[in-house]
Amino acid sequence: MINETEAAAARARTLKMLDDAGIALTEDERNNVELVELGLGELEKTGLEIITYVNTDRYCAKEIVLFPRQTCPEHRHPDVDGAQGKMETFRCRWGRVFLYVSGEPAAQPQASPPEGSEAHYTVFHEIVLSPGEQYTIPSDTLHWFQGGADGAIVSEFSSTSRDESDIFTDPRIQRLPD
Repeated sequence: MINETEAAAARARTLKMLDDAGIALTEDERNNVELVELGLGELEKTGLEIITYVNTDRYCAKEIVLFPRQTCPEHRHPDVDGAQGKMETFRCRWGRVFLYVSGEPAAQPQASPPEGSEAHYTVFHEIVLSPGEQYTIPSDTLHWFQGGADGAIVSEFSSTSRDESDIFTDPRIQRLPD
């Protein structure tokens, strides 16, 4: 787990990136930045920052902030109680994001798994998103993504988000740690 000083710094950094990108937020949204550190205590390397605009039983919209080379680890969104797993569209708003899914592996990937976690990454078909570009990830699809050298901001548009049901390849990860 990260301590309160680290959490405050990460929130301030997230808000600065969003401000610098010209993404306006309400005061409530600014006060509710979700730090997703996944129980590993290494937010700068593995994790992400999220602003959730809406998440209903029908749809979800979020901003995802990735610090430079920060990685959201490999995971999938399975079916839950007979409902299809989350399908999501990532639209890059700022920076570059490297997204990996099943398919022909990239000959020279532009991102790499965090050191020490390589064994938990299995898909390497690379999709590079720059501002204005988007990609839709079908439900129950293994994927992972990483911010570029300057970080990235990605708008996520999806069906209902059930983060507690995400399945990560790395067994050490807790999507909603205690």
